[in-house]
Amino acid sequence: MYAVVTTHIYSRPGCGSRTPRQANVRFFPDGAEARKEGFRPCKRCLPDETPDWASRALSVSQMCRLIEGSSRTPTLTQLAQSVGYSPFHSHRMFLEVTGVTPRAYAVTVRTAALKTSLGAKDRVSDAIHDERAISSAQFYADMSRELGMPPATFVKGGKGMTIQFAIAPSNLGSVLVGATDRGVCAVLIGDDPLALVHDLSHCFPAATVTVAGAELATTISQVVGLVHEPSSATTLPLDIRGTAFQCKVWHALRQVLPGETVAYSQIADRIGMPSAARAAANACGANPIAVAVPCHRAIRGDGNLGGYRWGLERKKSLLNRERATNARGLRTSDS
Repeated sequence: MYAVVTTHIYSRPGCGSRTPRQANVRFFPDGAEARKEGFRPCKRCLPDETPDWASRALSVSQMCRLIEGSSRTPTLTQLAQSVGYSPFHSHRMFLEVTGVTPRAYAVTVRTAALKTSLGAKDRVSDAIHDERAISSAQFYADMSRELGMPPATFVKGGKGMTIQFAIAPSNLGSVLVGATDRGVCAVLIGDDPLALVHDLSHCFPAATVTVAGAELATTISQVVGLVHEPSSATTLPLDIRGTAFQCKVWHALRQVLPGETVAYSQIADRIGMPSAARAAANACGANPIAVAVPCHRAIRGDGNLGGYRWGLERKKSLLNRERATNARGLRTSDS
């Protein structure tokens, strides 16, 4: 707390009251110490009361701890009762603070626990009946979706899973395209082809990662063409996996038109989570499919380009190419 000797009032940092002279300010660790010295609380910032944002954050934190410490996922009613709010208000508050729903958070927690358990077990059935026991049907449905592969495959470190890749040069550097039988799972851009291969195989050390033959020739050609002309349309089948929140952000990015940019806060608004701008920025940084999922069109709210997983210069180049294409289109239409 800070106190002003001329007014005998103490306030919390950030109070909207008039800024005092530095010579008239004293600091205290809390309101109790300030009151001992004869200061009274500010009626504007109410320093002795818990602010609304802190109260909501504390309630959400309590719900998170309950989810993490329960052997079975608590219901929304149980979560609401733990913090003394209605289920509707608890759900909305959780979404506003974390950017995800309680169920999505619970699935993430359970997935992390099961990944650890699966890695330590020889059999899938042992993990199912571990401390976070769930029904077998629910386990296989949830884990196949969240892991991106059958649980038995994960236990074996990705053994039996096949990812084919091809590398081609582009005017932005080497481009690696990785694909499963479901579609393109990675588009990586960099200067070192070997480093790109390492990144691709890092998550699944036991998976079969092979150099593609002619079957990926068309796909790699399409991707390189997209790098050269990022404003061109693409119908590439994508096999992209992430959390529920990340997938929402990536879907929103694919709706941004070439040559346009969108702030991270705007992305958060578009997915119905206006307080999750920072999480939206992190999801952009985690995007594994360059250009096809155009995270290069996401920027800071102040107009700064922000960061880019594949280098800021590449981000500038992609945006400049799209704007140049749009400008050529405008001149053609005017003529």
